[in-house]
Amino acid sequence: RRSSDLELERILVQWIICQVGLEHDDDSRPDSGVKEPEQEGREGFQKWLKDGTVLCKLMNSLEPNAVKKIQRSTMAFKQMEQISQFLAASQKYGLPAGDQFQTVDLWEGKVMPSVQRTLMNLGGLAVTKSNGRFKGDPSWFTKKAQENRRDFTDDQLKQGQSVIGLQMGTNKGASQSGMTGYGMPRQIL
Repeated sequence: RRSSDLELERILVQWIICQVGLEHDDDSRPDSGVKEPEQEGREGFQKWLKDGTVLCKLMNSLEPNAVKKIQRSTMAFKQMEQISQFLAASQKYGLPAGDQFQTVDLWEGKVMPSVQRTLMNLGGLAVTKSNGRFKGDPSWFTKKAQENRRDFTDDQLKQGQSVIGLQMGTNKGASQSGMTGYGMPRQIL
């Protein structure tokens, strides 16, 4: 196990707690905060996220009502359903399906790096949206590139067609002298 994975988990836990807030012992409302993981490390991180409630609360803190119903359950199919709801909501939020983990990756805990990547990508997307809902340190995440749309007039587009870019090379001094026909050996004197 690499120390970078552990450091990444610490950053993600810190962000999720900062984003969602801490749950108080007497507060069991579905929109309340989250508890800290019981233990540090891969197993603790996986156990913390496994039932999907932490992930759904995170998603709702970024996009209100993204996940309609959040409920704790000890039944496997209910937990997997919560994780699937988080994944569907994060895709609707703008996270491409290719950047997401599979439900079983988290539930079985076998591919935790893909879970970390998904959360890092989600954090980066939240920073990029800059809609005031992101909480935490933006330097924890890589900001996603944003569209830089340009609108050119028809005249500008026509001007561009007559320009030969320098990466195309130049035709000054070009000739076919010294070229031989195909299949003919080069004459070396």
